[in-house]
Amino acid sequence: MTPQRNTGAGAEAELPEYAGHYRLESCLGSGGMGVVHLARSTSGLKLAVKVVHAEFAKDPEFRGRFRQEVAAARRVSGAFTAPVVDADPEAERPWMATLFIPGPTLSEHVKRNGPMPTAQLRRLMAGLAEALRDIHRVGVVHRDLKPSNVLLAEDGPKVIDFGISRPKDSELRTETGKLIGTPPFMAPEQFRRPREVGPAADIFALGSVMVHAATGRGPFDSDSPYIVAYQVVHDEPDLTGVPENLAPLVLRCLAKEPEDRPSPDELMRELRSVAASYDTQAFIPAQRSGDEAGAESRAEEPERRPRRRLRRSLVLVGGALALVVGGALVPVLSLAERTTTPKGGTPRTASPGFRAWEAKPVSADGSVPECSYDAGKLLCAQPGLIFALDPSDGTLLWRHSVTMAPRNGAPVVSGGLVQALTDGRRRLEALDPASGRTRWQRNAPAGTGLRQTGAMLLITGADGTVTGVNGASGATVWSRRIPGQSTPYFTSFAGDPLAYATSTSDDGASTHVTAVDPSTGDVRWDARLQGTLKPFGGKDGSVFFLSLDRVYGDTKAVVRYTPGSGSTRSVALSVPFTSAGATVDGNVVYLLGAGGSMEALDMGARKRLWHLETSVSRGSAPVATNGHVYFTAADGRLLAFDAGRGKLIGQTPPRLGAHADRVSASLPEPVLVDGRVYAGAPDGTVFGLDGRNPSDW
Repeated sequence: MTPQRNTGAGAEAELPEYAGHYRLESCLGSGGMGVVHLARSTSGLKLAVKVVHAEFAKDPEFRGRFRQEVAAARRVSGAFTAPVVDADPEAERPWMATLFIPGPTLSEHVKRNGPMPTAQLRRLMAGLAEALRDIHRVGVVHRDLKPSNVLLAEDGPKVIDFGISRPKDSELRTETGKLIGTPPFMAPEQFRRPREVGPAADIFALGSVMVHAATGRGPFDSDSPYIVAYQVVHDEPDLTGVPENLAPLVLRCLAKEPEDRPSPDELMRELRSVAASYDTQAFIPAQRSGDEAGAESRAEEPERRPRRRLRRSLVLVGGALALVVGGALVPVLSLAERTTTPKGGTPRTASPGFRAWEAKPVSADGSVPECSYDAGKLLCAQPGLIFALDPSDGTLLWRHSVTMAPRNGAPVVSGGLVQALTDGRRRLEALDPASGRTRWQRNAPAGTGLRQTGAMLLITGADGTVTGVNGASGATVWSRRIPGQSTPYFTSFAGDPLAYATSTSDDGASTHVTAVDPSTGDVRWDARLQGTLKPFGGKDGSVFFLSLDRVYGDTKAVVRYTPGSGSTRSVALSVPFTSAGATVDGNVVYLLGAGGSMEALDMGARKRLWHLETSVSRGSAPVATNGHVYFTAADGRLLAFDAGRGKLIGQTPPRLGAHADRVSASLPEPVLVDGRVYAGAPDGTVFGLDGRNPSDW
């Protein structure tokens, strides 16, 4: 075919004829990162293929970010984005192919047709709330939701263009780096503390998008992005023209403080009360020609489509997926069901005295059990339930119903008792690990953060006051503010007697680390370290941190700080990792990022030992011991790797539930005990294996 000319940003003399084996038929549009083409697969499927500009393809750092874009695109699942079909971040000109979805963007629709009627506005808001629910469930924050990033397909809105690094198109810059987003649709916290942006920022953006859809303008309006930024942070939104039955809900979305905004689930409940049923007419008022459908809208689509279809195809082929699904749950444990049986029909004994087992689900909730080991028992939690299993064979020892929020974490033991925050995190309840009976209860302060450290519990209130509680009795031992930490939430590590609180400077250039003695609340040491740091491990008197990109939050290095000598040692990753989990074993750090990249770093020699692409799109934080590295995948597999060589040496079959509509924002890491490894799965089961012989799994 005749090469097409690129008249957009970063123009090249000639555009390629192929991306991989996809023939590029026509140019849909051009943006800051690359050119978007209409293409077809071998079977005739219409695709939109984004090909990166040549100038960025030569930049190793940009290539790394493009890899992460592809990985992030594959994490999101559901009916509300355009799915990735194929991608090659390593090509001479990196490219990504997504399903072509006809339809205008919301920005284009409003520009050409004017504000939407009330019925369509209700449907748009419901669709965006559902989309954000799916996106947030897998731990992704869009951070740039705006009308041009909402595609109006015939079956509802598609949220597009998230998790993407765009080197040239930020509309505001500061001395410390680029602010991510578009000012009229950014939340106040994106200007005040951009490194702490969470899901609530997308809710604020949703409110701004709804004002635009209803009026053709935003709730904060000025020709200057700097004035808009001031208005977003300080002024009240202008909702003139927003329908009366939607205005209160939109106003809640535009609350200045993140905690005052509704969640996507709350939005959907409120919208059901606004109207018993949503209008079912399509967004598109009339069919338009392919040219009129908008090169600019489709130029953005491929950057958004990256997410859903690939996930489910991976499920079908048994590969890595980003879905955690609810299971068909059986409320009874049967010892006969706890042994795994190989093809020969004889139960497999993993090692003398231990037989691999699988325990059927205890809860009908359908979530992944989160487990820990203490007091000689495997202690597990699911929403509304804590239960204990015998680690030798999976026998159910006891179960205790509690009022717990989802993803409350694995149970912790302090003072010999199992500790749990219940009743919406307003109450602390301690259970006898032998029976599951309540031993003591006490009220917890509002906004509670809980950390177990040995015999003590550290409870952080919303006002920043930290209370040290004796885990055995529930009695208050001390209560105080921690100097230099406004609202300290603590991290602690097995074998380390201290608890650590961190806070990052406003510009992200440094992190204040405070080490506290849990028994007294006294500060043992205090340091200000360079960069945006997140602690993940403690070993032999040193604390290990992930060093994060100030703007994007990707892990770019690992830092070891030794307070005794005051020395700091940093080892850079080969490419930045998105949503990295890490563990330290001896002097080696193992990391796993979204998209399946795994790396081992020797902190003593300051070098990379190996790098591996596991093909697992989402995994738990890794754990390592005795020459093996383990992690769980979103499809319920447990994988084991040779710690010295980075080679896969064993994996279990997937343990998927019966439904594909439930997604977990995080995956619990495996539990290692005396050479055995335990894990929970999306079908609700808990299983135990011999961790020393993964090749036998």
